[in-house]
Amino acid sequence: MSRTGGPYTVLLTEGAGRDLASIYDYIAESDSLANANHVLDRLLEVADSLSQFPDCGRYPKELIALGIREYRQTSFKPYRMIYRVIGTKVIIYLIADGRRDMQSLLTRRLLDA
Repeated sequence: MSRTGGPYTVLLTEGAGRDLASIYDYIAESDSLANANHVLDRLLEVADSLSQFPDCGRYPKELIALGIREYRQTSFKPYRMIYRVIGTKVIIYLIADGRRDMQSLLTRRLLDA
């Protein structure tokens, strides 16, 4: 997925696309289709906002603890979106429920890749 709405182009990695689909499917099955659509819309709005303001996100505390400051995060609670700005591209690597074991998830997805 590629979204352009500002000076930066927002791209989702394959893994982030799967994360988005999994979140949508989970909410649709366990709650309602309406809520799944609402969460998907809000997550896409958050992603779109990065095309204008990619530097507004904080550094993930789990990565700062490892001395890594290449990635930033933004959120639509409880979901965290982990991304990196490279030139005029914002690459979203991970979208996950922040209540999960983020240290392990970030290590597997970002550092082992």
